[in-house]
Amino acid sequence: MTQSTPDRDHAGDGNAAIPALRRHFDDLRDRNHGGQTSRAGKEEKFAEAVELIEPYARQVLAEMNQAMLLGTGEIQASGVRPSPDGGREAVWTLSWPEQRDSGIDPITIDATYGAGFHHPHLRGATVGTWPLNVFDDDQARAELPVLRAIVAADLHNLVFQRDFRIVPATTRGA
Repeated sequence: MTQSTPDRDHAGDGNAAIPALRRHFDDLRDRNHGGQTSRAGKEEKFAEAVELIEPYARQVLAEMNQAMLLGTGEIQASGVRPSPDGGREAVWTLSWPEQRDSGIDPITIDATYGAGFHHPHLRGATVGTWPLNVFDDDQARAELPVLRAIVAADLHNLVFQRDFRIVPATTRGA
């Protein structure tokens, strides 16, 4: 059983998604999550992760509320609770009057540790496409975090379709 080392955590060359994916795929390879192998131990790690991510989830929702909803939104957080599939989840939502009136779901950040999952994941309520409105180099460069998130999510989903062995850095110890 191995855990991520500081050297491997910093091997992303400025792309925070790479060390996060390495930790994720190493967990799959090593059959643990943060050093825990039991469901109860992994649920404890999940609760700790929820505490750690909480201020950042609230921060990004508050930024969106101010910038796009003109302060009309309401942020809610569930805390760790049972999920519909028998696992655990923590959900942060940003709702606003126009969204509620139209009967659609709020903006959502969902930390989930599904009953059948090896370890927890983050997801949104509707994420699948992102607008591409780029008309100069500055706008293109500003899309780097989005591009990184898309690529990291895509690789993760490809691993989810097969397994961690499709990622050479996980199996060859690079």
